[in-house]
Amino acid sequence: MDGVRCSNTHTCLAGCSQVTELVLDNCRSSNGEIEGLNDSFKELQFLSMANVELTSLAKLPTLSKLRKLELSDNVISGGLEVLAERCPNLTYLNLSGNKIKDLGTVEALQNLKNLKSLDLFNCEITNLEDYRDSIFELLQQITYLDGFDQEDNEAPDSEDDDDEADEDDDDDENEAGPPGEYEEEDDEDDGASDLGEGEEEEEVGLSYLMKEEIQDEEDDDDYVEGGDEEEEAESVRGEKRKREPEDEGEEEED
Repeated sequence: MDGVRCSNTHTCLAGCSQVTELVLDNCRSSNGEIEGLNDSFKELQFLSMANVELTSLAKLPTLSKLRKLELSDNVISGGLEVLAERCPNLTYLNLSGNKIKDLGTVEALQNLKNLKSLDLFNCEITNLEDYRDSIFELLQQITYLDGFDQEDNEAPDSEDDDDEADEDDDDDENEAGPPGEYEEEDDEDDGASDLGEGEEEEEVGLSYLMKEEIQDEEDDDDYVEGGDEEEEAESVRGEKRKREPEDEGEEEED
């Protein structure tokens, strides 16, 4: 089981040792403290408890694999040293919308050596002069404060990037159409074109053969006719030769 959403912080989730993500947003805490969480959540990496009216983190269990902790829109004003003791591997912490007023309260986060991103939106501490410079100087391990680094470059949002990548993939799939559809059409087109070419070749072959036969017949006729003319010419010349001596004899007689 990777992720769990719970509607009641009093619910005991003991035994969920494989849970890696737990969202308890908009639930109600017990007297401003955490209830229902315990050390059995050994694999928990993401915990969100936004808007649950927390005033204290005293009952936060030891969560050694926790990387991201959302505590926005609560009424936490101190006691942040608990985080370094029980969640030493935090890289992201959201405390926006809480009652944090001074640098002394935030100083307790210096022991979170892996902390890279801290959010303090809508906390009174943001009204301090040179607020950003002071926080970056105090917590030198962090890279991003309220979503921006010291050079005002925005922090990358890996979740948004993943969503955009998914949308692009969906668009590509929609444009490409269902797999195999066009392959079948191509096969049909190839078959049709092959058939058409075969028919065309057959028609051309027949007409060509018929033309050859007709040409052969015409050539034979021409040859025969030519032979008859020569024979007639020879016979005429023969008759003429015969007639010439006869004509000569008739003249002598006369």
